[in-house]
Amino acid sequence: MGFRLMMVTNVKQIMKLQSFARNLLAATAADVPKGYFAVYVGENQKQRFVVPISYLSDPSFQDLLSQAEDEFGFDHPTGGLTIPCKVASFIELTSRLQLNNL
Repeated sequence: MGFRLMMVTNVKQIMKLQSFARNLLAATAADVPKGYFAVYVGENQKQRFVVPISYLSDPSFQDLLSQAEDEFGFDHPTGGLTIPCKVASFIELTSRLQLNNL
């Protein structure tokens, strides 16, 4: 019984994460809601993500911002905040942050 409940809980978390990832990828310029900000992520081809401002206080996210500062300074080629990491790594980090906020 406990094992089944744990599986159901894990499935719900996975579904929430999938929804969260879809929302991150589907964002356009017009839909950055209050309390969120847009970032461009990728090493070669940049993808745009919209993330909660609350992530700015997380040490892991701050490390990414430091890397962005080291690489780009404050002159970002896309006109927005650019984070030079693999998209998969960024999604993993934001998914973990999302789980911590559940």
